[in-house]
Amino acid sequence: MNLEHRIRELVEGFLLVEFPGASEDAANRAAVNVARRLAGRPGLLDAVPGARTLFLACDQRLDRSALEADLAEATVETAAAVAGRTVRIPVHYGGAAGLDLQDLARGVGVSPDEVVRRHAAASYRVAFLGFAPGFGYCVGLPEELHAPRLPTPRARVAAGTLAIGSRYTGVYPAETPGGWRLIGRSSARFFDPAAYPPTLLLPGDAVVYEPVGESAPALWSRDDSIAQSPEGAVRLFRVHSPGLFTSLQGAPRYGRGAFGVPAGGVMDPFALARGNEAVGNAAGAAALEITLAGPQLEVLADGRAAIAGVIEAEKNGTPLSAGRPFELARGDRLRLARVTAGVRAYLCVAGGFAIEPLQWQTRRLAAQDVLYRDESRAIQPASGSTGEASAEGVVRVVLGPQEDRFGQRGVAGLFSRPWRVSASSDRRGVRLEGEPLRHEGSAEIEPEGTAPGAIQVPLDGQPIVLGPDRPVTGGYAKIATVVAADWPLIAQAGPTAVVRFRAF
Repeated sequence: MNLEHRIRELVEGFLLVEFPGASEDAANRAAVNVARRLAGRPGLLDAVPGARTLFLACDQRLDRSALEADLAEATVETAAAVAGRTVRIPVHYGGAAGLDLQDLARGVGVSPDEVVRRHAAASYRVAFLGFAPGFGYCVGLPEELHAPRLPTPRARVAAGTLAIGSRYTGVYPAETPGGWRLIGRSSARFFDPAAYPPTLLLPGDAVVYEPVGESAPALWSRDDSIAQSPEGAVRLFRVHSPGLFTSLQGAPRYGRGAFGVPAGGVMDPFALARGNEAVGNAAGAAALEITLAGPQLEVLADGRAAIAGVIEAEKNGTPLSAGRPFELARGDRLRLARVTAGVRAYLCVAGGFAIEPLQWQTRRLAAQDVLYRDESRAIQPASGSTGEASAEGVVRVVLGPQEDRFGQRGVAGLFSRPWRVSASSDRRGVRLEGEPLRHEGSAEIEPEGTAPGAIQVPLDGQPIVLGPDRPVTGGYAKIATVVAADWPLIAQAGPTAVVRFRAF
């Protein structure tokens, strides 16, 4: 079977491969198959299968003609099932974790035991991973068990909770907010950042849910500490006061998107590059990203540092100027106080900070953390624009991939209205407030990979500009994507700031 394919360029460095006309099952199998075939291609940074698309992150080394040839050849094979393993997952249905099992049974018109029997008897396949690292979207749920997501997501769903969301079923690998219907719990460990692959499930795997008695607590113990001593690193700072939200960030680290792991990375790569240039580092070397108010640090070793951004800063009580390198001596005290222009500033050190290679989510600094310097971790950003930011401060965007879900009025509304930045914004997404954008049809799409800067519009019509810690896949229509050169205008927009968009 030869499936038609289409490549859409979302924005510089990010592509979406679509399979128009194919059934969802055939399109998903094609996406999984092509992702496997493309593994290791020069210039390919990530390949993330979605429900019926394949999301690609790439750089200038990617040979587009070779990509087209791979797609044409691979899609011929998609009539056959993508080979995968069979993974058996023990589940204790009901109990304290199965909060929605009774309601689901009433909706179906059967007993809870019959819901359990039907759920466990079905044959499942992992279509893709997303939402959170290790979260496998399994298809094959009996139609009568399909259930809409909750109108308001729960603030906390325990690790290991088995749930149903629309026509998918899956297990939450870690404690997280969630809007799916909860029916049980598993003690299996679905994500281990120290392993490779780091996920229990992979796209294409067959899954069997096996009912068991009361299960042990979910196995989700991992060390979040960034104070462990990386091999060959030098103790550089001790944190006395962490500030509002300070974290270690560098260039995005691609390659694990298919496992549901976001590439992460710094919010303002251009500011990071300026700070690193001042101390002789590669542009993407890791630095301290300071949000609104920064930390107080004790210097543990001699070194050199520089600040990028506009922030009140002192060394031993003497003010420091941004952009000018300064020396560090053991026993010095740094005070990085209020960011006075924009939202974020960066502290860069010669050699770069050490980041645990398996770190998979942002963790804010805590008092008494020890930070390390490690020159071997200084890396160039994997991709990004070298263009100039919009001179007038208006954020430029490329329309798509679902601009048709909004019609001409919706697109015109995106460009004609001022949007105010919400105080609930974070590294996952910058939330905007204003007159809602209206969808023409459903606000939801079949989940697909997301690009940094993508503007998704949920049911309430309030846009969210996705950031570096965004979910790897998302199920809301995306009206446009911010061009990389203008991303700092979003990254540095604080609460109540006003943002306007125009087509690129």
